[in-house]
Amino acid sequence: MTIPAFGLGTFRLKDDIVIASVKTALELGYRAVDTAQIYDNEAAVGQAIEESGVARNELFITTKIWIENLSKDKLIPSLKESLSKLRTDYVDLTLIHWPSPNDAVPVAEFMQALLEAKKEGLTRQIGVSNFTIDLMQQAVDAIGVEHIATNQIELSPYLQNGKVVNWAREHDIHVTSYMTLAYGKALKDEVIGGIAQKHNATPAQVILAWAIKLGYAVIPSSTKRENLQSNLHAQTLTLDKEDMAAIAALDCNDRLVSPEGLAPDWD
Repeated sequence: MTIPAFGLGTFRLKDDIVIASVKTALELGYRAVDTAQIYDNEAAVGQAIEESGVARNELFITTKIWIENLSKDKLIPSLKESLSKLRTDYVDLTLIHWPSPNDAVPVAEFMQALLEAKKEGLTRQIGVSNFTIDLMQQAVDAIGVEHIATNQIELSPYLQNGKVVNWAREHDIHVTSYMTLAYGKALKDEVIGGIAQKHNATPAQVILAWAIKLGYAVIPSSTKRENLQSNLHAQTLTLDKEDMAAIAALDCNDRLVSPEGLAPDWD
């Protein structure tokens, strides 16, 4: 099973706003939806999916286990609660959202619990998010690399995360990019604007096409129908070597997501 290259993110979207976003996206042809326990929108996402009428077997649903639920006695019950909210018997992918702060729950404990959830059929695939090289190695040591479907990390033209990406690639761990548009900051970049003009595309399409060409899965979010529609066209936009080199040169290690008390020691 592969991770879809293109999906819908739902971070910071709640209630009627997330319901509208998910329904519109599914209507436009999106088939992958990414949520998380801490987003407090799983129930709304589940409602939107059910009301969309799209068959469950056509969808790829991802959720993420919050840090309070990482211990072996809490992880599976919390995932079952997520399934109930999402109105489904299983999710396609379950990620550890953040590593346990100060290693309060060891990596081996939560990865083995997550693998057990997979064996029980609660999730088709499992993976990690916001993991450094050291944490990925610990996860591999705990359950074997063949069980780790992806590492979902912040990745944008301004934070290209080369060390983590290269290690993941060498170990056949797929990379999912979040915050790909750098909170919209990269949409105003002159270099990206020039590439967009050259291809008669939008800056968002250029950035998403760049990430897809590098082999990453992307999960942009939007509440606007025209943006949801437009973003889809990134999948058919082909950037040339010059475009890719120009975007590569924008890397400046500009990390936007590093919550105090939660973030690991980044590579």
